[in-house]
Amino acid sequence: MILVTGGTGLVGAHLLLYLVENEVAIRAIYRNCISIEKTKSLFLLHNKDHLFSKIEWIEADIVDIPSLEKVFKNIDYVYHCAGFISFDPKDENSLRKTNIEGTANIVNFCIDYKVKKLCHVSSIAALGDIAQNETVVSETSEWNPEAYHSDYAISKYGAELEVWRGFQEGLEVVIVNPGVILGSTIFDTGSGAIFAKVKKGLPFYTKGQTGYVCVNDVVKAMTLLMQSAISGERFALVAEHFTYEKIIKIIAEKTGSKPPKFYAKPWLTDIVWRIDWLLTTFLGKKRILSKYAASTLHSNDSYSNEKIKNPEISGLNFEFQSIDSAIETIVSFDKK
Repeated sequence: MILVTGGTGLVGAHLLLYLVENEVAIRAIYRNCISIEKTKSLFLLHNKDHLFSKIEWIEADIVDIPSLEKVFKNIDYVYHCAGFISFDPKDENSLRKTNIEGTANIVNFCIDYKVKKLCHVSSIAALGDIAQNETVVSETSEWNPEAYHSDYAISKYGAELEVWRGFQEGLEVVIVNPGVILGSTIFDTGSGAIFAKVKKGLPFYTKGQTGYVCVNDVVKAMTLLMQSAISGERFALVAEHFTYEKIIKIIAEKTGSKPPKFYAKPWLTDIVWRIDWLLTTFLGKKRILSKYAASTLHSNDSYSNEKIKNPEISGLNFEFQSIDSAIETIVSFDKK
């Protein structure tokens, strides 16, 4: 039997859809009944709602050890998709608890219950830093502890350390490091939030760059790696690189929304994050733009995807869906 954590999130829900379609026995955990509805909506969107009942749902939390006891019985393989995403400095403790402590719990249970293999969903944020002789970040890039990293990146890097600890203790593992994941707008976090903002009419754009990947490609890579003999490896999953200006304009075009007109220069985003900090500090509002997030809007990050694509290394001969077609697919489903 397969266990999926984070089955109510973007990656986990799409993974469940794929696994159920392939008639695999699945168990998934959830924290509350409301969160399951998004996954159920995804099945309905794909006309697969009749398969939803085949998933065995158990209420549990990856940071609540007693609740995980019954979850791991008779489990052979684990896809660890659960995690917390935030770039608000106030969420530092929650990020560390969920992403590091929660992953440590999953790894420990995998070892105790003799799980055959674990697939951990990490992030490009945990890959490392570009050295002086490098032009792109890859799986071999070293993490520089003296460089500035967001709390989110630190928590994902810490989570990976827990997975590597499990590998050293005999657990077979693979790690995937996706870029910005594009998927169904049913999920209002991550790329879903980007689509929502663009459709409302996003007036500003920046010229920073990052890597993007379709959620279906993430699921495909995860399942292929789990079925392979590969262990003790991690793979960056980035289909293409786009500037924020270009990705926003593509989404605007596909959704029939107004494209952004104004370029937000670094000095402007510096002002905005400071104003946002004041509003958060004195009015208690949720942080919208942190100092780190503002800086990433202007950074030009590039990530190598050669390892997953090279059949001599991965044995998969993996090919990514173009981001343009992925966005078109997302928009067509969204119209339903």
